Amino acid sequence: MQITGGKMTRTSRVIAALTVGLALNCTALAQTSPETRLKELNITLPSPTRMSPSGNRTGAVQIGNILYLAGHPSQYPVKGKVGKELTAEQGQQAARQSGLLILATARDVLGSLDRVKRVVKVVGYVNAVEGFTQSPLVVDGFSNLMIEVFGQAGIHARSAVGVQSLPGNDAVEVEAILEIQ
Repeated sequence: MQITGGKMTRTSRVIAALTVGLALNCTALAQTSPETRLKELNITLPSPTRMSPSGNRTGAVQIGNILYLAGHPSQYPVKGKVGKELTAEQGQQAARQSGLLILATARDVLGSLDRVKRVVKVVGYVNAVEGFTQSPLVVDGFSNLMIEVFGQAGIHARSAVGVQSLPGNDAVEVEAILEIQ
């Protein structure tokens, strides 16, 4: 911070005000429970993913305080490849949809998203045209949702990869690992 003659400069005051505002915002987000955040954001979760029709896999497995969530296809209304049938922005919306499905599955398993302590690791698969380099931008649709719902605890390690195809010709599929309490 620049102090001139014992006084803060205008720029220093603005930076200080922004810093305090961001800190208060993050603190408020951290103090609001995920279930409350969903209500505040007017987000209604879809039906949870429990088991595949074949019955040989499940949407989530809990081991100790870790919840492993299987890949959740976006089920976005537009099918196909990002960079051909979908724009990167539509891909982001598809990734967000995958996030809503993952939250629904987590809530179904845990009883409440308030039990989520941290979003730990995420892998996002983007059904993309050859040479598409914006997979991280697309998977930001998922990551941004996690931060909206969980605040600081929603920030996670992540991989975002473009793939040749996905089941059902979905645009995006995301899997996640959560730390729970």
